[in-house]
Amino acid sequence: MFTLASADETVPEAKVPGSSRIGMIVPSSNTTMETELPELFRRQSEATGHRYTFHSARATLKNVTPKELAAMVAKAAECSAAVSDADVDVIAYACLVAVMAQGPGAHVGSEQVIGQAAADNGRPAPVTSSAGALVRTLTDMGARKVVMVTPYMPELTKLVSDYIEGAGITVQDVVGLEVADNLEVGRLDPERLPELAGRLNRSGVDAVVLSACVQMPSLAAVQRAEDELGVPVITAATATAYEILKALGHPPAISGAGALLAGTLEKLQATFSADA
Repeated sequence: MFTLASADETVPEAKVPGSSRIGMIVPSSNTTMETELPELFRRQSEATGHRYTFHSARATLKNVTPKELAAMVAKAAECSAAVSDADVDVIAYACLVAVMAQGPGAHVGSEQVIGQAAADNGRPAPVTSSAGALVRTLTDMGARKVVMVTPYMPELTKLVSDYIEGAGITVQDVVGLEVADNLEVGRLDPERLPELAGRLNRSGVDAVVLSACVQMPSLAAVQRAEDELGVPVITAATATAYEILKALGHPPAISGAGALLAGTLEKLQATFSADA
């Protein structure tokens, strides 16, 4: 139940008809999600006329290590309450490995904690997490076998692989780039990704996870990789965008970022199956 704010409380500006507010919780060192997601939704706006604005809260993370990831997770509820002050329509927890480091299925509890914090703040909103979005999107796609590229050190690459396999999806092959500094992850060249994915054993796979990390840039390469490899390609960022659209009830209409967000996945899958 919503309550009226008292006269001395700050009330967010009334929403503009035909627009949605997207809240994000991001690592303090993240430089990618606040560029890739707005660009994806700019394309959605271009196709549909609906406008989207972004409102972020940040949790400290400099190096992608178990200790720092755990500390970031502990800040999730506080960040959720802060971003919900903007009266957002959906909240995305944009740190995949921080959630996955807690063990398979951890996204369920993390999303509940974030949602409860927003509700307790008087501004309830649906919640997705990049970890949950990735495994749910792969499940929605009917993917049972995938390959993936990560920027992580071997320990965390295995953790992500185990997490996905814990959702019933086989990770047939994976490459980890072994970059620990999160700012350095954000500087990786996305143009390398199609070549890296092309080296993986893709025999019989249903999808390629081109970037199993919200910090590793990938948007510039998604469409090219999908066109070259002839198999559905997603990333942690495109899966998160897909779930945001679902939460808002908006059919995807995003160009140049793969069939999933273009709304043409079934057509690509039919072609892929015919060629297999």
